[in-house]
Amino acid sequence: MTMEEWEAKAPLSEVELKSVAAVKAASEKPTLPFQFASDEAGPSRPSTPLARVKMAPGSRPSTPGLPASRSQPLGPTHALHPKQPVQTPQQFYDWFALIDRSVAHSQEAHFRQHLLSVSEHLEMCDRLVDRIEQVDREVDGMLEGWRSVEEGGKSLQDASHKLLEERDHLVDLQEAIGTKLDYFQELEHATRMLNHPGESLVLQTDFLYMVERVDVCIDFLKAHRHYREAEVYLLRFQQCLTRAMTLIKMFFVGSLRALTQDVSRRLAEKDVSQTAQMHLLYTRFTTVSTQLAPLLGELERRARAHPDALGALLAECHSAYFSARKGLLVGRLTEEIRGLDPARTELVELTRAGCSYLKQLCTDEFDLYRAFFSSGKDMLYQYLENLCDYLYDDLRPRILHEPRLTALCEVCTVLQALMVLDVPSLEEGYNDEDEDYGELNLNLDEPKERGLGRLHIRQLLQMVLQDAQTRLFFKAQSVIQSEIRYYQPKPEDLAYPDKLIAARKPVTGYEMREKESISQLFQLSSLDKRETWFPTLSKTVWVLSQLHDFVQPAIFDDLAQEAVSLCRMSLSAAANMLGSKSPLDGHLFLVRHLLILKEMTRNLDLVQRDAPRGSNDPYGVTDTLTNVLSRTTNLLPNSLFASFGMPRGDDMTDAKHSIDLDLKQACEAVIALLSDPVCTPLRTFVDRVHAHQSSAGLLAAQQWARQPVAEALEADARAACQRDVRGGIARMRLYLEDRRTVDVLVQHVRERVQDEYGAFREVVRNMYAGALREQLLPDEGVAALMKDVAEDPSG
Repeated sequence: MTMEEWEAKAPLSEVELKSVAAVKAASEKPTLPFQFASDEAGPSRPSTPLARVKMAPGSRPSTPGLPASRSQPLGPTHALHPKQPVQTPQQFYDWFALIDRSVAHSQEAHFRQHLLSVSEHLEMCDRLVDRIEQVDREVDGMLEGWRSVEEGGKSLQDASHKLLEERDHLVDLQEAIGTKLDYFQELEHATRMLNHPGESLVLQTDFLYMVERVDVCIDFLKAHRHYREAEVYLLRFQQCLTRAMTLIKMFFVGSLRALTQDVSRRLAEKDVSQTAQMHLLYTRFTTVSTQLAPLLGELERRARAHPDALGALLAECHSAYFSARKGLLVGRLTEEIRGLDPARTELVELTRAGCSYLKQLCTDEFDLYRAFFSSGKDMLYQYLENLCDYLYDDLRPRILHEPRLTALCEVCTVLQALMVLDVPSLEEGYNDEDEDYGELNLNLDEPKERGLGRLHIRQLLQMVLQDAQTRLFFKAQSVIQSEIRYYQPKPEDLAYPDKLIAARKPVTGYEMREKESISQLFQLSSLDKRETWFPTLSKTVWVLSQLHDFVQPAIFDDLAQEAVSLCRMSLSAAANMLGSKSPLDGHLFLVRHLLILKEMTRNLDLVQRDAPRGSNDPYGVTDTLTNVLSRTTNLLPNSLFASFGMPRGDDMTDAKHSIDLDLKQACEAVIALLSDPVCTPLRTFVDRVHAHQSSAGLLAAQQWARQPVAEALEADARAACQRDVRGGIARMRLYLEDRRTVDVLVQHVRERVQDEYGAFREVVRNMYAGALREQLLPDEGVAALMKDVAEDPSG
């Protein structure tokens, strides 16, 4: 073993290292021979024996052995000193030999001392090695013992851990078995409680807790059907649950029967006030509900979880409740309806009073039912509908035989007012985008509420509203057929333009309010003189205004299409009758009424319901004439079709398209009637000149082509502008009233006159010379003349 391995395996402590360092330091200074130990301060090399001899001060050291002074005798101060004076050579040799041995011994003393020290160190090292080997053997023994103890302790620890794990497993297994056995042991507790006699069992505090535990056990056994006898215990637990729910049903039915008998007896007494009746019918029941509602809630919750087994019990509770409430309310309800006197009361008032009473009654019944139950919504509404049938049986025949359209509209208004109050607010979680409350069919989705939610009165009034809407629809059809399609105009109906002149008087406040109400619906701009309308147009507007808020949009569109088409045909027939006397009055009459009819249909938006009402679309009244008449001066039907972007021929079957076609034809006729007195003679002259020139005849020889004839023709054209065109434009302003509309038609009249006069001027200038050329008006002059003719004298 090397020193490095030794030092690595046997490290020394700090105290041991200090001891070794001290030994090392001591061994570096060897001790002097003992005979010189007293002279520790002397030189390291031993002196000669003569140096040991004490000399007198001042004696010479080079002469050893001689006394420095004879007066000082030599004393025996050292062992080498002769005891006797040397007298013979032999004595001297002996003494010298002694000195020589002493000197030799003195010179080797430190070697011997060092050797002795090294020997001692070696002995000490040997002893240390022996001790270290002994310690190593003891350490090896201790290590071996520790290893044996470690192995034994580890095996003991492993055995202990295994025992602890087995113990924990057994404890967990015991707890798991005990926990699962608790579900089975609960059957005994439930059976013992259910066997307890008395109806007050359901009122005990432990009863509902027991029912909850049974419910938990049923769910557990259903999830662990593989357990031994799980099916048997499951069946027994279900029987316990059924027995518990049966006890709740029996207690509820018994309590309800006793309460009903007591309330019936009290109501049968004389002079029971209205307040007392409300107290007996609702307050008493509400008080009892505080005790019964928790039990019924448990029954409802279990019936939802086990509908096959417990649904019948809940249905019996519902039936018992509705039977009890119906028995208490029917007599009072029939008495209230009898007090309304359905046979004599006016229909609208009967609807308002009866439906308001039913709404309040249904609200009270709904709130009372909700105090007991949180399910059975369908049965509840069926019960409320049965209560409403007592009034509906008298109300429906009156509605189905009501001849007045206004009365039917008021009935719909009353019903819708009650239904609109049923519409929930946005704070209650309803989506306003999914419910169109403006559409009066009220096809609202059911609110997504938990339990019963809130009462929806619209579901109870829907049948009566549908009856009223159906009767209103058929009555409106009858009015459209009798008063629009088959209407025979009276002489005063065709008294135009006298009616327009007479209508310029101030209107009363009532007439103004009536016009404003209709204008708000149809957004018409020509309602300031509604009394000048033809009766069929007034009737169409009135019927559609009545129906607009009371029938479904699709049905209203069909009915409005029919009414507008029949109104248009009646206006065309009346215009033909009026045109037989005055063609211009007939066409202006038709343009006036078709503009109003078109504006009404545009705002009703029969074709494109998604367009915003009142917008300036291309089919507006003034915009229509502007877009159509400003694009062409030759208002032929085909050009008008193209300008409106509409199909041609038989494809135009829609009412709006038919109105557009009739309106364009009437506008063309008005423009022609206003411009023909000026344009026809000029166009005839120009056509004859062109025809004669093409035949290569002599134009100057013709009587009609002479210059005086052309001069007279030009003068007549100016006179016709001042007379006929001015008068026609004034008549147009009287009929159409709207300045923009008049300006659109006048612009086309001016353009046609300017075009015909310009063609005439070109022909005359090529034919004649002299003063006639100066007499003809340039384009600016014709424009100024037409502007003066079309000037509105009223400003």
